[in-house]
Amino acid sequence: MGIIVLYPSPGMGHLISMVELGKFITKHHPSFSIVVLTLIPSFNTGTTAAYVRHIYATFPAITFHHLPDIPLDPLQFPSMEAIILELIRRSNTNVDRALQSISSSSNISAFVIDFFCTTVMPVADNLNLPVYYFFTSGACCLAQFLYLPTIHKTTTKSFKDMNTLIHTPGLPPIPSSDMASPLLDRTTTDYSDFLEVFEHFPKSVGIIINTFDSLESKAVKAINDGVCVPDGPTPPIYCVGPLVASGGDGSHECLNWLDLQPSGSVVYLCFGSLGVFSSEQLNEIAKGLEMSGVRFLWVVRSPPSNKKEDRFLPPPEPDLDVLLPEGFLERMKDRGLVVKKWAPQVAVLSHKSVGGFVTHCGWNSILEAVCAGVPMVAWPLYAEQKLNKVVLTHDMKLALPMDESEGGMVTAMEVEKRVRQLMEGDEGKVVREVVTARKEEAAMALSEGGSSRAALSKLAALW
Repeated sequence: MGIIVLYPSPGMGHLISMVELGKFITKHHPSFSIVVLTLIPSFNTGTTAAYVRHIYATFPAITFHHLPDIPLDPLQFPSMEAIILELIRRSNTNVDRALQSISSSSNISAFVIDFFCTTVMPVADNLNLPVYYFFTSGACCLAQFLYLPTIHKTTTKSFKDMNTLIHTPGLPPIPSSDMASPLLDRTTTDYSDFLEVFEHFPKSVGIIINTFDSLESKAVKAINDGVCVPDGPTPPIYCVGPLVASGGDGSHECLNWLDLQPSGSVVYLCFGSLGVFSSEQLNEIAKGLEMSGVRFLWVVRSPPSNKKEDRFLPPPEPDLDVLLPEGFLERMKDRGLVVKKWAPQVAVLSHKSVGGFVTHCGWNSILEAVCAGVPMVAWPLYAEQKLNKVVLTHDMKLALPMDESEGGMVTAMEVEKRVRQLMEGDEGKVVREVVTARKEEAAMALSEGGSSRAALSKLAALW
């Protein structure tokens, strides 16, 4: 049978969910083999290299083809997104070589790309390869992105200046200031680059989404009905999620600590592979947790550096005694644990002691919480996370909102209030019931005869 070539963008969250797609394909359709084209850039995108080594060792059906690194000076670019897009643009020749070399010895059945990799489409066309997108966020975000060229044609202002609600088929109204961060200013290259990507979605053979039908039924229906691309055809979509990585390292110190806590009593706070806060904000979180009286497990990273040249380096080890209020760790030692930099999130969320999750609303984290049946407080930081928050709190009812005050700071009182509501209040109870139901639906979608398995079978038949 054929080879499926996957081309993820270098961001850790994008790479992991693309590899999970590869695992899902080979598990249920073992006649396919998977080749992942990887770009491991010289700047910080999470611990990519170590992760790739781990998959190599544990999943022989998935092989990696490393594309040569293209040295770019990160300081020349306005954003991480801009660098990634440029890196991918300049890698086209290398991808062309890789695809030719793979197809010289075997038949490539499909080429599945991340949306950041849109500029590779002409390369695939030249080789007559069917191109599918794998969309690593949800159907709501995809509906928004598919509809964006229509909004662009009917407006002249930037989202940051509109001060209005944006209406998109299948979505609740989104405040214009909550649109994905690269889209806020239509005069930037980020905006025009992304607009070009969104115009290319309909040119693919199909779009595979890491979600399941019943989680986002309104958005899925809107896309399937063709109303998100009013002036042309919409390619078929395939919801194959929730694809999340397995539990991973079971030996982390925080799991031993969780073993000693009462069932459902701990709130877990973690903000993704790139989420960082100022020291003032860390102080507010600490005060809020202390005032709440709730047990907590909190992953803390060093605040962002003010130096532009440090922007793409891994942050240094956080000095908790300096960053957190004086005496905080000592006072909290019986009901809270602060972990530096990283925790095994899937294992933590599945732990019986964890009863709530304060999250940055990255899509992988949302799916991990749903699969574990853990209710959330939504505290978005970057990318499409503010859009996710609106959908999570309004439509899906899986999270309570964390509200910022003027200037974007979240106060200790707000942290205390939301953590208490989630863990002890009626609001938390309602969200907990909804997420428990979704957890069962997620498991059903991936089981024999479930909607996500059926979508995968359709793809396999086409391939």
